[in-house]
Amino acid sequence: MVNKYNDVFTVTLENRSKTMRDNVSKNNALLSRLKDKGNFRPISGGSKILEELEYGEGDMVWYSGYDTISYQPKQLFTAAEYALKLCAVPVAISGEEFLMNSNEEQVMDLLEKRIKNAEKTLSNKMAAAIYSDGTGSSGKEIGGLALLVADDPTSGTVGGINRATTGNEFWRNQSVSAALTKDNIRQQMSNLYNKCCRGNDKPDLIVADDELYSLYDSTLMDLQRFTDPKVADAGFISLKFKGADMIYDGGQGGYCPKNHMYFLNTNYIYLRTHKDRDMKVIGGERVAINQDAVYKIIGWAGNMTMSNAALQGVLIDTTDESSSSASGNS
Repeated sequence: MVNKYNDVFTVTLENRSKTMRDNVSKNNALLSRLKDKGNFRPISGGSKILEELEYGEGDMVWYSGYDTISYQPKQLFTAAEYALKLCAVPVAISGEEFLMNSNEEQVMDLLEKRIKNAEKTLSNKMAAAIYSDGTGSSGKEIGGLALLVADDPTSGTVGGINRATTGNEFWRNQSVSAALTKDNIRQQMSNLYNKCCRGNDKPDLIVADDELYSLYDSTLMDLQRFTDPKVADAGFISLKFKGADMIYDGGQGGYCPKNHMYFLNTNYIYLRTHKDRDMKVIGGERVAINQDAVYKIIGWAGNMTMSNAALQGVLIDTTDESSSSASGNS
């Protein structure tokens, strides 16, 4: 019975790989935005993922007549190096379960339920991972916003570049901490937004936990509640702030860290996935040696990367810290 449906199991999973990839992006507003912008960029090999960074400016020389136009070569580009991270979701069906669902319709229904569970697992785990600092699972997890857009951008190493080193200031994101209230949240948001602008480059997506989203929402009159139909059609509740889409990733199943609001320029954030390990069945046939069961493994490899840190920002609400300090001093 197990062998009879082994090939069907494999083919069904392989045919669903694209659906799995789509569901991962559709489940999260940031990933959905990156996909829409073409920032799901595949990689084909290598032990590191390279992102070229433009951090310097060339020379412009003012001259007249036959003045010499000299040029002193400068280092204008460098590259951030991100580690390749791997994850897998096992899907298993025991021989007993095959026997209990012995006709073809029951077996196919069983396969469908297991695969849908795997899809949901991938979507939820990836949605959580994009906020990680890369230290989860003993450093094997991808580096998400807690690493790329850090609370303290003056410390730590991102993409192989030490942010604490003099000369690497260009690789530090913006960070503003304040005890936020209904009276000051818009001013603090404007403060951070302006820090994240460079000419026409500006944040296009703001991601908040539900508390800060609700706090900002409470400051708006009905006529100010602008939303983007495209974002709404994708299933995400959104507001607008200075032209940027603002969404919350909170409530049940939300993963944005408490008291955080990220101001993101998604032109410079990417999900880099290995072309041979993009929600694909890996490892061939896996019939357990000492178990009456069939295993399939869905694998993914890649990392979340960034090519410009200075245009990203995070607003941190310190109200809880202020309250704790005040109560401790009373």
